[in-house]
Amino acid sequence: MALPHVLVAEDNQLVCDAMRVLFEETGHRVSVAGHVAEIVDIAESDPVDLLLLDLGLADGDGFEVLSGLASRGVQPRVIVALTGRDEPAVVARCIAAGCKAVLLKPVPARELLRQVGAWLAE
Repeated sequence: MALPHVLVAEDNQLVCDAMRVLFEETGHRVSVAGHVAEIVDIAESDPVDLLLLDLGLADGDGFEVLSGLASRGVQPRVIVALTGRDEPAVVARCIAAGCKAVLLKPVPARELLRQVGAWLAE
């Protein structure tokens, strides 16, 4: 069985590196990208089981990624938005756009792994 593919969509290199280590050490295949077009291209060319999507990117936002994926007919199995701001309107917009959940950063590693395991088991 193939390893689950996790795409970390984040423009902070330290966060990308930490997520890569966390997920690779727990049996996942990891891709990282920090720009809207790059994230969409990876998801289109290599099916994604879990997209961890930072809403604030250097060249746009997570909603642009979601729009780009939708316009190409690409749907990761599970999309989880990550944000530093706890705003009900943003959470509602994420859920409406197809996100399974919205997590407030920083997300504790143990909790993230527990939730990812449950989502990928569905």
